[in-house]
Amino acid sequence: MTTRAIALLRLLVAVVVLFGPVKANALGLRCGNRIVSAGMISQQVRNACGTPFWSDTYTSLEILGAGGPIEEQREVYWEVWYYNFGSSMFMQQLSFRDGQLQNIEALGYGVDEIGTTCIPAIASRGLTSGELVARCGEPTSRQRNEGAFVRRAPGITHAAEDRREEWLYDDGSTYLTRYFLTNSHVTGADRLPR
Repeated sequence: MTTRAIALLRLLVAVVVLFGPVKANALGLRCGNRIVSAGMISQQVRNACGTPFWSDTYTSLEILGAGGPIEEQREVYWEVWYYNFGSSMFMQQLSFRDGQLQNIEALGYGVDEIGTTCIPAIASRGLTSGELVARCGEPTSRQRNEGAFVRRAPGITHAAEDRREEWLYDDGSTYLTRYFLTNSHVTGADRLPR
């Protein structure tokens, strides 16, 4: 190794030690030869990455100045997109707030074909709705029960739906599989006789 290469390596180590590891989403997501990152609008992301294989939407309510003389209420529209780049890459979850990309999160490994790797034991607690769709396809039926939850901080209240769903899958066997989801995450499953 040359003296210059050693000096660059030492500099890189110093940066990592001082600033810590960099999150993957801090750098953005590569879609082909384009990079998407927080702050982009949804159409820019769609132009770069194409149409997601699954998306979910919900709303929340922000109340600024809660309990004070002036209170401002604002409805926030959330969209969550899921991208699958094949079984050798991680699926990606992109969260948009009012049409602007807020967060990119790497999930588990993707699949080669949507809906062809549905094994109830694998499609278990903690999977996102996008990961469940990637493995099992879209559900035969979907029931949604709306609720609400509230988070409080001094001067700020954030209210959002507590989205509880039941997804039913019919794989042609003697049983139906029902998944329970809360806020787009699998919380349980059971099998029902036909």
